[in-house]
Amino acid sequence: MKINDGIQMTRLRAATARQANDESMKNDEARRARFRHSGFVILSSFVIQASSFLLTAIFPTVLQAADNISILGSKPKWSALEKYQGTITHDEFSRLLQNVYCTHGFAPDLIEINEKVARILMNREAQKFFTLRFAENDASRKPVPRLWRPAESLPPARPEKPLSGLRIALDPGHLGGQWAKMEERWFQVGNSSPVTEGDLTLHVARLLAPRLRKLGARVFFIRNSNEPITAKRPDDFKERARKILIRNGVPQPRADVLDPNDPEKEQTIRWQSEILFYRYSEIRRRAALVNFKLHPDLVLCLHFNAEGWGDPNSPVLLDTNHLHLLVNGSYLQDELEFDDERFEIIRRLLSRAYDEELPLADGVATAMAKEMQLPPYQYPTTLTTTKVGTSGYVYARNLLATRIYRCPVVYCEPYVMNSNDVFARIQAGDYEGMRNVNGTERKSIFREYADSVVDGLAEYYSEARGL
Repeated sequence: MKINDGIQMTRLRAATARQANDESMKNDEARRARFRHSGFVILSSFVIQASSFLLTAIFPTVLQAADNISILGSKPKWSALEKYQGTITHDEFSRLLQNVYCTHGFAPDLIEINEKVARILMNREAQKFFTLRFAENDASRKPVPRLWRPAESLPPARPEKPLSGLRIALDPGHLGGQWAKMEERWFQVGNSSPVTEGDLTLHVARLLAPRLRKLGARVFFIRNSNEPITAKRPDDFKERARKILIRNGVPQPRADVLDPNDPEKEQTIRWQSEILFYRYSEIRRRAALVNFKLHPDLVLCLHFNAEGWGDPNSPVLLDTNHLHLLVNGSYLQDELEFDDERFEIIRRLLSRAYDEELPLADGVATAMAKEMQLPPYQYPTTLTTTKVGTSGYVYARNLLATRIYRCPVVYCEPYVMNSNDVFARIQAGDYEGMRNVNGTERKSIFREYADSVVDGLAEYYSEARGL
């Protein structure tokens, strides 16, 4: 496949915002993205242009017109959208596009909305468009084709089994174990047990699964160990990383990172190849499992949050603590330039995933806030997010997992791992019942997390199914 080599200046200007929209960035990193030195912007351009090399290696076929594909993405199959013809009205399409997915606007040559059709650009160089025909009104709308089932279409259930028949996939964020330091999801205070997010999220998932099954759900693990799902490893991406760096102005890229505080680590082959491994290859492999094998009705992405902790061997602990949840949306104009992301936004919009995941996220957020007694997180910038829903805790944001998992996705981000209180609770470990931690009687942090998610899901599905 021939991929565009050039990067439009608009993408370079938006590079910092794009980087702040990445899964692997916690709130402190997203905040710093606006202020860091020019090396950060160079990094962002590396990431943006990476697709030129990644996709050339994976898809060598030369096309008549260049495709503009995101990192490790695939050429979109626009014909797959034909099944959505006549399934949405003009007004509903416009509402979802403007209020959910393109809240930062979109270029008129990318998506053109007319009275009876929408024309979506498939390939800029070839000037090819996909034409979506609207239903004339709600009464004439055809059923929406999809593999996942909204709550209203689930079979009847008993009040004590509100999740009966529901297929839930648990996605414990990150990796943990030996990979935690590579992902920069690790810190240690003195001789205490290291805090590794991937291990924390997996423990929560293992507590959550039997609770969900007790209420009737079928539960699947996307990750059930601290090993990657992808068969790829950083060494598989070294040559691609080297070419990315050379193309972006580092003629002789250094092979390795000198130390964790190396100011030029972003310009090393090792750092770039590791990102391609754990940030992109891993998440895309998880998506393949979700989309082609598990076919869940809902994915729960389980994470812990963090603020900037500095040196992971001597981290800064804070008094800050908060909660928020994410659903897909709030695409940047820059992101819509990629053919595959533009395709994915339209497919997700037409599947009506948002109509299910927003009330779900609101319900889970309300239950989590009640159980955890945490305030809502306030993003320091609206460049990458849009607050949605009624709970005050939910944001729309375009993350890779929320975009390419083809079903409703609720992305949970409770607790600041390096807050004094959360750190003490993590060190206390898991336990049954109540225990005095930091002068307060409370559940283990893991059970509090799991119980609150279950409460939110049970309440939502009980109401939606009329139980």
